Amino acid sequence: MGSTPGGEGNRLEMSEQQNVSLSEAVTMFLATLSPEQKQESQQELNRFVRWYGGERPISELNAREIGNYGDNISAFVTDPVKKLEPVRSFLSYAKKKKLVEISLAPHLRVSKATQRRSVKRVSVEITPASLTSEGYANLESELETLKSERPRIAEQLRHASADKDFRENAPLEAAREHQGQIEARIRELEATLKGSTIAEEEPRTTQTAGIGCTVSLRDLGSGEKLCYTLVSPSEADPAQGKLSIASPTGKALLYKEIGAVVEVIAPVGTLRYQIDDIKG
Repeated sequence: MGSTPGGEGNRLEMSEQQNVSLSEAVTMFLATLSPEQKQESQQELNRFVRWYGGERPISELNAREIGNYGDNISAFVTDPVKKLEPVRSFLSYAKKKKLVEISLAPHLRVSKATQRRSVKRVSVEITPASLTSEGYANLESELETLKSERPRIAEQLRHASADKDFRENAPLEAAREHQGQIEARIRELEATLKGSTIAEEEPRTTQTAGIGCTVSLRDLGSGEKLCYTLVSPSEADPAQGKLSIASPTGKALLYKEIGAVVEVIAPVGTLRYQIDDIKG
């Protein structure tokens, strides 16, 4: 029996798609969103990428892991259903684009018990981190912006409360929910800034890759050229090319010189990169 026309090409295309890393898949998804949608989704998607590792092939994710992610995230965020929505949309996109074989979005659920627990205020321990000066300034700016929102949110609450029928007061419920999200993010930022330090550049006789540096790489296998800025885990942003020094590639690049060849162990095999340039 002859093979189906185009079958071999389709299998090859599927294989290539399933080798896409989680960071690459998120970047592809973000490119399909409007600027407003991208801004709303990016924080939660970055959290998702940091959780599983940006370089992990998206095809390796399974239903059990996705279910566990929903439970774990729900334990320390307010309104977990809304927080997980960008991730759910991303997983639906991944299935549509055949980046994963099974539909993972339905497994991203929050149990009723978890939802009840997440309403309670949870104290999250912030691990001390070393931030770049730019990253620290960005967090400070976000904190000030959110604090400036408080008067406007308070006015929204007063306006919504004018309707005495609280049983079906959707505007009041929405205003309270928004206030809770803002206050939770303010607490998170304050704790992060309090527990973090600004990374100082160490005197270097030769140009080596360190936090805050932009590193240009060449994949010795494919010839592909890449460019990353090394940052702390809390600043990692795949869409902006900001690579965590805690990631496998980040660890391999740290303190290396121009011309060095580094190896990164990945599920697809050992990847070899040569450092072509370092700036910063």
